[in-house]
Amino acid sequence: MHTTGLAFAALSAGGCITRPLPDRSFSRAVGYGPLVPDSQGLLDLPTGFSYQVVSSLGDAMTDGAAVPDKADGMGCFDLGDGRLALVRNHELVSTDESGGVFSAGFGTKDGQFIPGGTTHVVLDKDTLEVLDQFRSLGGTMRNCSGGITPWGSWLTCEESTTGPGLKYGEGLNQYHGWVFDVPAAATGLVDPAPLKALGRFNHEAACVNPNTGLVYLTEDRDDSVLYRFIPAVPGDLTRGGRLQAMKVEGTPDLRNWSGSSTAVGSVGEVSWIDLDEVEAPNDDLRHRAAAKGASLVARGEGIHMGDGEAFICSTSGGARRLGQIFRLTFSNDGTSDSLELFFESVSKHQFDYGDNLVVAPNGHLIVCEDQYTEVVDNHLRGIAPDGNAYPLARLRLQTELAGACFSPDGQTMFVNVYAPTKTLAITGPWDSFNAKTITVS
Repeated sequence: MHTTGLAFAALSAGGCITRPLPDRSFSRAVGYGPLVPDSQGLLDLPTGFSYQVVSSLGDAMTDGAAVPDKADGMGCFDLGDGRLALVRNHELVSTDESGGVFSAGFGTKDGQFIPGGTTHVVLDKDTLEVLDQFRSLGGTMRNCSGGITPWGSWLTCEESTTGPGLKYGEGLNQYHGWVFDVPAAATGLVDPAPLKALGRFNHEAACVNPNTGLVYLTEDRDDSVLYRFIPAVPGDLTRGGRLQAMKVEGTPDLRNWSGSSTAVGSVGEVSWIDLDEVEAPNDDLRHRAAAKGASLVARGEGIHMGDGEAFICSTSGGARRLGQIFRLTFSNDGTSDSLELFFESVSKHQFDYGDNLVVAPNGHLIVCEDQYTEVVDNHLRGIAPDGNAYPLARLRLQTELAGACFSPDGQTMFVNVYAPTKTLAITGPWDSFNAKTITVS
């Protein structure tokens, strides 16, 4: 049996609650009902739900640029005065189109600012009419996902560790692989100041514990680890702090790639390992963390803060490599956190390569699938608090959905079509969830 299986089996025998799933069948919640084919051929939704497109690739923005492509992670903020702000990542590399020349930015290639960064979409919160749209961060590389902060900003994360003298780094003047803080109230391009104390690695997403100010960070690598940043001054990440990696006691490898099934619901005790040389130009921070005892995660991607807990998506984890979701529960004193294997997919029809995720107002998880290995439609998958998965939406284009987030009142979910960029607003009877489950063979 795989080391992970042994460790979790021992914990289960000690009295932990488990939710084992059958090997050849699975349970799925009925959810909001069957998906109805979209006459526009874009997004199928259950009866009673609808979407509208609020922003698209090439739309003219108020700063003179055009909406760029590859829309990824996104956060929604209440600006007051009846306005919402969507802060939207664009996962662009140095050879992509930027939508227009930047007047300011972080990094350049051959003297020109590279195209990655963020855009703002400011909406009327009642009509969802676009009031303003502009670029807010430039010169960054592969802005994949990120996370909202309690101080009203978006942490945007670079999923690239290239730089001068490195692979794909020809012509670049900066090392990449950083996190940047973009205020929701920005009205144009912000000062592109990398938060280097949060580490240089293949960043994916981030979330902040509002009770402690600690930041949790995922890494999109097959042999990634989960990071925690302890700021010297909570709420001000520019003042530095300590970067740590998660260790689950007795479980050095959480990926469960051996083919044996780890019991869903098993819980492990967490400790945190201090890291050094977190700004090093070599992309080896995860290797040094693992050498110190940090637990491996298979492609850590989406992470989102719930109530005293964070949910983490492992895109290719699990015995069938279809994806896992972990629940990190925080202790009051910050010294005795625990990690639960909350969900593991056993069928492509249940869950296939989850990426970005968000905790909905009703406590459900909404996960964006990111599966390009076959000619299939990517979905939004819901996962109920009891761990049962259900389909919420089906994208009819051969691309992914990303950046799912809810308006502060919980009535509208925004989500991006990655390429060609479209930002959608989805409304419907969110309170009509059917908790009945069915078994699918």
